[in-house]
Amino acid sequence: MTPLLPDPETLCAELVQQLRAHATPDTALVGIHTGGVYLAERLHAALGIVLPLGLLDISFYRDDFDKTGLHPQIKPTKIPFDIAGRHIILVDDVLYTGRTVRGAMNELFDYGRPASISLAVLIDRGGRELPVAAQYIGARLEVPTEQMLVLDRYENGKLRLKFDA
Repeated sequence: MTPLLPDPETLCAELVQQLRAHATPDTALVGIHTGGVYLAERLHAALGIVLPLGLLDISFYRDDFDKTGLHPQIKPTKIPFDIAGRHIILVDDVLYTGRTVRGAMNELFDYGRPASISLAVLIDRGGRELPVAAQYIGARLEVPTEQMLVLDRYENGKLRLKFDA
């Protein structure tokens, strides 16, 4: 049975409230392409973070690269600030196995050694294969293993959650 999906706009507002007490204007926010970037853009604006938003495409850092090959649409990674010694909030749309987050952390360390990395996700769907946990979570949701849940964005900028094939 397919679960009902929560409103991502409401969940985004919840994440802003959670992060407001912990994010400073000097906090670095880094979104993981693609849904994590959509969410990070919203959080970055709502929290008034001064540093530019960082963007990661972990295509070259995936541990299933040899099985699935290269993603057909690689997005640019842009880290427009010094990572070294900085407190980073890594943002993704859906936390599942933990492998995407592991790849993102590997890529971040190629840019320098941060003071800390926290994880903010819109949805935690469980099913971890690696010891990864989010510090900031919009909602926990049970999703059947055969379904992929992704965050998408309408042309008007409004966020939506959907199941993807």
